Amino acid sequence: MIYDLIIIGGGPAGVSAGVYASRKRLNTLFITSEWGGQSIVSEKIYNWIGTPTISGSELADNLKKHVVANTGVGQTLEIKEGEKATIIEKTETSFKVKIESGTEFETKTILIATGSGRRKLEAKNADQLEHKGLTYCASCDGPLFSDMDVVVVGGGNAGFESASQLLAYCKSVTLLHRSDSFRADEVTVEKVLSNSKMKAIKNVEILEIKGDKFVEGIIYKDKTTGVETELKVSGIFVEIGQIPNTDFAKNVVALNDYGQVKIDPMTQKTETKGIWAAGDCTNVLYHQNNIASGDAVRALEDIYLYLHAK
Repeated sequence: MIYDLIIIGGGPAGVSAGVYASRKRLNTLFITSEWGGQSIVSEKIYNWIGTPTISGSELADNLKKHVVANTGVGQTLEIKEGEKATIIEKTETSFKVKIESGTEFETKTILIATGSGRRKLEAKNADQLEHKGLTYCASCDGPLFSDMDVVVVGGGNAGFESASQLLAYCKSVTLLHRSDSFRADEVTVEKVLSNSKMKAIKNVEILEIKGDKFVEGIIYKDKTTGVETELKVSGIFVEIGQIPNTDFAKNVVALNDYGQVKIDPMTQKTETKGIWAAGDCTNVLYHQNNIASGDAVRALEDIYLYLHAK
């Protein structure tokens, strides 16, 4: 059997694609190891459009239900749950996708929607206080820290953009960066640092996150002088990069230096004919649940035309 489409990934991008593929009656196999993507660990999500507030686990359940509702008798969508894709192989006329159990599936087209994982902060107590004041999403959690002192860890564009968002809510924002120069665009650095509530400290090593049930502070060391400093803060926003879940596809699609799938943002096409990608695994500028969902819908529109109109 040859599928019209195989979708890989169970987050907002993959699920949006699955729903649209079913509605378009594409013979589709949906492969996911888990549901919900990165947001599954979030206690509250406030920016999932159409829902004022929802937990990550609830969002994951709803995403799964929406896909499952499009399966069954008379439907063209099939789910392979609890499995990861391990490799994609290109043949002369199609693709083969192998999963962990060793089973292979053949398909005319593929949508990669496997997302990414946040690079974790390596400091004492960081793992224990994750999602208890230590978070990885300013746009998701920033409003929770209104009128509080917070820290951003990171010196790239993502770090400064997160700081910029937090300045709208927080009493003060301190950015801590491990190097002696910022990776962010100079104009972004200048604009964010011009805010009176903002300051940045370079060339530091994060040693420890303080707190019992919730974050109460952060200890860092000046790497030049060796002096250790403790800041009393209520929130810590970590922006030290993401690790795209794309290793299984590296032999068939072009990746950038960060491991993200290179796509044409007009269509979500990769540089390999017959393969599209959407969501946090791609090299688009911004990564959010709602963006991933919309990108996947764009991809499905193009995939349908590729299969039936071109």
